Amino acid sequence: MQAIDRARPLRVGVAGLGRLGRRHAQNLAYRVPGATLAAACSPLEADLAWAREALPAARLYGEYADLLADQAVDAVWLVTPSALHAGQIVQALEAGKHVFCEKPLSLDVAECERVVNVSRRHAGRQVTIGFMRRFDPSYQDAYAKVQAGAIGRPFLVRSQTCDLNDPEGFFVRFAPTSGGIFLDCTVHDIDVARWLLGKPRATRVYAAGAIALHEGLRESGDVDNGVAICEFEGGRLAMFYASRTMAHGNDTSSEVIGTAGALAIGRIPRANRVDVYDATGVRSVCTPTFFDRFEEAFLIEAQAFVAEVAARKAGDAQKGSLGATLEDALEATRIGQALRESLHTGAAVTL
Repeated sequence: MQAIDRARPLRVGVAGLGRLGRRHAQNLAYRVPGATLAAACSPLEADLAWAREALPAARLYGEYADLLADQAVDAVWLVTPSALHAGQIVQALEAGKHVFCEKPLSLDVAECERVVNVSRRHAGRQVTIGFMRRFDPSYQDAYAKVQAGAIGRPFLVRSQTCDLNDPEGFFVRFAPTSGGIFLDCTVHDIDVARWLLGKPRATRVYAAGAIALHEGLRESGDVDNGVAICEFEGGRLAMFYASRTMAHGNDTSSEVIGTAGALAIGRIPRANRVDVYDATGVRSVCTPTFFDRFEEAFLIEAQAFVAEVAARKAGDAQKGSLGATLEDALEATRIGQALRESLHTGAAVTL
């Protein structure tokens, strides 16, 4: 019987069928060997109507509790509002499920710590937080080169998450529950910086921001452009830029500087390798959204989660995974929350 269980595809239930949730669901349904999309959940009838057409094999639920009660679901895939993440992870673990959860782990440091503690009591369950840049082939290549000493000792990371401007203002409506630009966007750059620098402890942060286009953010205490500096132990540094107002597309890039060189990842955002030469000059087409830029990373991330669950079933939990740990996710929230505090107070925050 155990051999049959190991061979059986991982039966996944997706909770949350918004823009990103639908992409995850389609990956799991059609593009991830070893997994099957068994169920999906959303409180919104429009999402369920979409799922009936796009995911005909999945059982559909309007309540998260009903998804957890489904004994034919082995793992839950959370693409729900950030404020719900911590509680839903705990509920899933207590229901005996493996868990994948989109970033951030939580908007609250104490809640992150609670999840870490609960997870330790369920050590046989895989819990992964969706910092997908670690699975992007270009970021993986840069990480491997850093580990091999290609640029000497890394001491500075410059990283940015800059989204195509949305004149409809989706993120303005999202702002009251997003945690702000640093926890919603820069949390990826924070994780990348710690990863590339060897997971140092943050000691002090400073942040500033501006509202360039979207005045509606002011009511939520948020900005549409933010910059930050993070100091780490051992003299290491990170510089962050986040924007909601790019005219040309999603512009995500990172640079790691070492004592013997530097590496740049995605410095020129481009959808392909075609350059257009005409009377206006030379140009290339930019990736319009973060999902277009990291489509491959999202897929590899899902495949890695399925592989890690399979390894646990076989009693061979993988060591040294590229994925972020819960402790990494906790630190990303801790730093992101400190950046938000610095933005509001105008003062540096010591961690």
